[in-house]
Amino acid sequence: MKSEMNTSQTEAQVIQLFDTQSSTYTYLVYDPHSLDAVIIDPVDEQIQRDQQIIQDKGLKVRWALETHAHADHITSAGLLAEHLGLKTAAPEGCNIGTASVQLVDGQIIPFGAFALKALHTPGHTAGSMSFYLATNEGGHVFTGDTLLIRGCGRTDFQSGSAQALYHSLTQILFKLPHNTTVWPGHDYQGRTHSSIGDEIHNNVRVAGHTEAQFVAIMNKLNLPKPRRIDEAVPANLNSGLRQDAGGEVVRNDVLTIRPADGYAGDVYPELAWHWVQSGEAVLVDVRSDAERAWVGFVPEAKPLAWKQWPVVDVNPEFDAGIRAIAATGLKIVLLCRSGVRSVAAAQRATSLGIEAFNILEGFEGDPDAHAHRGKLGGWRMRGLPWRQS
Repeated sequence: MKSEMNTSQTEAQVIQLFDTQSSTYTYLVYDPHSLDAVIIDPVDEQIQRDQQIIQDKGLKVRWALETHAHADHITSAGLLAEHLGLKTAAPEGCNIGTASVQLVDGQIIPFGAFALKALHTPGHTAGSMSFYLATNEGGHVFTGDTLLIRGCGRTDFQSGSAQALYHSLTQILFKLPHNTTVWPGHDYQGRTHSSIGDEIHNNVRVAGHTEAQFVAIMNKLNLPKPRRIDEAVPANLNSGLRQDAGGEVVRNDVLTIRPADGYAGDVYPELAWHWVQSGEAVLVDVRSDAERAWVGFVPEAKPLAWKQWPVVDVNPEFDAGIRAIAATGLKIVLLCRSGVRSVAAAQRATSLGIEAFNILEGFEGDPDAHAHRGKLGGWRMRGLPWRQS
């Protein structure tokens, strides 16, 4: 589901997107003139939808923002950073170490002629933030799970606090102009937005209640544990990059083919290199020409970019190129920076009737807690052949 806020073309534009599995709202907010944009709380299973809208609108997405570390879905922020070259940003208190910017209260996130202001609104989680955009027509606030329509987020896990949430609602969000549009992180009844004024008067959890009454209400909710929390939280602390439920990057037997949806499978760099050396497969590097020149390349790899920065469209010569490479009849193993673009390329090659595998971890591996690459796996770290121009 997609809805778009039709405001004056002098104001920032809001596109609201919905994931039915988790009832999560994702937001694209953009400058209608420069087309600079931010995406808020993206969902991994909706990445193709989101990229298609971004491409159709011609948007230049500068930021992927998280309101908190989600327990009900996995973010696509890390994937979008790979695909679009954007920056990831998350609340400092959420300990999402792979985010390139750790947001603090009052920090400004610019896009085009506009800017979002980060508001620390703890309670649902200790690090939760809302993002406020002041406009001439009343403004917008993207509240994540802090403030919902006629409700609020739970406070019984992830260092939640009913007392802190009451303060965030009454002393931070409810101090915004009453005509500020409220864009929530979820809704389970088909509602799309509200206003600060409406919530001050009609929110059943907080309107007319003292802090003690609010805390008593929250303590009696007795909600079930989120179905995906053991999977989602560890992944989201790593910007959505694939992990196991324990939070450790998956390290299976390097000679094992892992099953995958839409292509032949995932393999570690060692198995891919073994296939290439034994004449069973052709290695295809789908990174951009600039990446291969600056970061390094594998001499035996066939260069065929999936995308060329800064263009977000798929390389129009990819299909013809991959067909020509596959004409040998050998398996195709696809390499990118960290095993993200190569998944999309493997899916495309498979749709063309080619046996295609994705190389896990890619050339540089996943980012560590300081957002540095080269220490968590990857072709280079595993000691396989490569050169630099």
